[in-house]
Amino acid sequence: MPTAYITAPEDAAADLARTLVEERLAACVNRVACDSVYRWDGEVVTDEEVILLAKTTDEGYDALATRVEEVHPYDVPCIERFEEADLLPAFAEWRSEAVAVDD
Repeated sequence: MPTAYITAPEDAAADLARTLVEERLAACVNRVACDSVYRWDGEVVTDEEVILLAKTTDEGYDALATRVEEVHPYDVPCIERFEEADLLPAFAEWRSEAVAVDD
């Protein structure tokens, strides 16, 4: 099961996290403040950002990534997929249930 690593500006991170959970694209999203240094338009930029760790499923990942691209304020949002090798079975079950769409 994957976790999506997403960075976002501080003023958009909370809404983005809430959207992903409300739309059942993620079971949970952790928000962690960070300072980012990156190159953009030929310049080195330093920004305060938020790391979003969105817990989703294999089946839900593509929809999550698509939705992030739709609502993210950046032209090129950072969306990276990480696979967990070992999960507590109860957590894996909870995540699957939380992301699954109710019938």
